[in-house]
Amino acid sequence: MTRRTISINNFSDLLGVSRATVLSWIGKDRFKVHTDSNGKKFFFLDEIGDIPEISAMLQSRWDEEMLTTPVSRFTSVELFAGGGGLALGMEKAGFDHLLLNEFDHSACETLRHNRPNWNVVEGDIHDIDFTPYRDSIDFLSGGFPCQAFSYAGKRLGFEETRGTLFFELARAVKEIHPKVFMGENVKGLLEHDGGKTMETIKNVISELGYTLIKPRILKALQYDVPQKRERIILIAIRNDIAPFVDFKWPDVSSEVRTLRDAFYKGNLYDTDVPESEGQQYPESKKRIMNLVPEGGDWRDLPEDVAKEYLKGSFYLGGGKTGMARRLAMDEPSLTLTCAPAQKQTERCHPFETRPLSVREYARIQTFPDSWEFKGNLTSKYKQIGNAVPVNLAWAIGRSLIRLFNDIHRLGFISHENVKRGTKPLVKLDGLFEGMVCDKDAGYHGLSEK
Repeated sequence: MTRRTISINNFSDLLGVSRATVLSWIGKDRFKVHTDSNGKKFFFLDEIGDIPEISAMLQSRWDEEMLTTPVSRFTSVELFAGGGGLALGMEKAGFDHLLLNEFDHSACETLRHNRPNWNVVEGDIHDIDFTPYRDSIDFLSGGFPCQAFSYAGKRLGFEETRGTLFFELARAVKEIHPKVFMGENVKGLLEHDGGKTMETIKNVISELGYTLIKPRILKALQYDVPQKRERIILIAIRNDIAPFVDFKWPDVSSEVRTLRDAFYKGNLYDTDVPESEGQQYPESKKRIMNLVPEGGDWRDLPEDVAKEYLKGSFYLGGGKTGMARRLAMDEPSLTLTCAPAQKQTERCHPFETRPLSVREYARIQTFPDSWEFKGNLTSKYKQIGNAVPVNLAWAIGRSLIRLFNDIHRLGFISHENVKRGTKPLVKLDGLFEGMVCDKDAGYHGLSEK
């Protein structure tokens, strides 16, 4: 049996520490390091099995969990659906989407094109009445943007979230009354506004009559995603159900996927990445990026070139490792942003001197090649960069399906079934009429830095 290995760089990414830290551990004989025929250093997993992240890989039931299927029809509503990463992953897990709401027209066109049977409601979430779905939807989800709340009062509850998109998610929960709902966000939500944002969210969830599972930050690279992306996942179970069930987070994958897995035929895809459109560098930038080796960044440039390229940033503190960054083929990608050629967050192809193409972007987010993105080039990159990686969503979805299987066996059933195609797009009157959110917040969440 072949012994499983992990490179130093991928080990450091898995643990969330720097390569220098890992090298210092090796220098102190904390871990035994080996060298392959090409001079690259690595660890045998069975020799570092006391590390929790490695132990989780060695003991993973990932393959077994992949066999999870729903014992009944479980319906869902998704808000802030974007280009479909979360929705596609949840569909693969077994959820039947009855409504998806999205504000951006191009993203809605993407959803409609790929899934003509989905009920895609395009428009402002403020204008949607969710009450036709009352007590007939099993699961509600949404990647709400992270926004500060108002703290004029001392209570820090539902009313203090008014005017934000989290308020609209909470309103949908209140009107639909699903058995379980999920919110996802950037990991910075935990510390946002000194922790007040998270405290308020917890208060609102309790006020709505739900029990919050302890939030967890999931690293995408642990769930068959070739990317160093982290998301915080909030899952809440209705109070009448929560005492009778236990939610189990998904086991991690037994492998760390890299760009090689994304771009070439292998474990993730049956073919090499197809050619597709993509941004191109102007000649002036291409000359600079030609000087950066695979896995390198601005620190590999001659000093005079680096000073000219970075300008004032050259003298600022911090590693600035996203600047003039060329990715490495045998490592996961850095977190994708809304564009592959932004100066602060460069995403250059490992071998070719160009930004990543649309299809390469999509594969790093584990979209299938059959999933086509609509809109202009900028919109396509934005839809992909803001998406929840499909394989991460699928892993979470399988855990949720196991939860719903247990709920179903306990006899918790919906009072009625909503027919597919219901479009409850109406202007609300009264309490929620005329509410306006910060236009800068958008409907896709924050791009991760």
